[in-house]
Amino acid sequence: MRFIIILAVLFAVQTNVNAGELHVVLNGKAIHLDGGDYNEENWGLGLEYDFAPKGSWIKFVNASWFKDSNYNTSKYIGAGIKRRFRLDNNEDGWFFDAGGIAFLMTRKDHNDNDPFPGVLPFVAVGTGPVTMNLTYIPSVSPKYKELLYFQFLVRVKTFE
Repeated sequence: MRFIIILAVLFAVQTNVNAGELHVVLNGKAIHLDGGDYNEENWGLGLEYDFAPKGSWIKFVNASWFKDSNYNTSKYIGAGIKRRFRLDNNEDGWFFDAGGIAFLMTRKDHNDNDPFPGVLPFVAVGTGPVTMNLTYIPSVSPKYKELLYFQFLVRVKTFE
């Protein structure tokens, strides 16, 4: 619940909040690149708000929870920016995004669930109201292995 409150505060202090898109985030799949016995079904939900684009750049805020690779609930809240590349001439057509996100995350097996910061790159492809995000997460210690992480975003509301 605290994550949703923080997301709402970030939303309220951001400029141009009268235009943008609200998405439901469906967390889903992890692929651990060096094998191991990890949970790769990282189901969970969240929200993302994309602010009105400034040219090809889109700022966003998001918050989410999911079952992590060790079957524990993890949560994060973040803000980022992405560059949108239109793949056709249709405003609601195919696109490719490349961007980065800075976030605070909690994990049971890291800092006893105290929030810690992170920054990650991502790419996305989508059309109309549906987007698939792909994030590469590097190995940061022998305990945390490198992986690819997939999410789906579904647009639920457009603000004019």
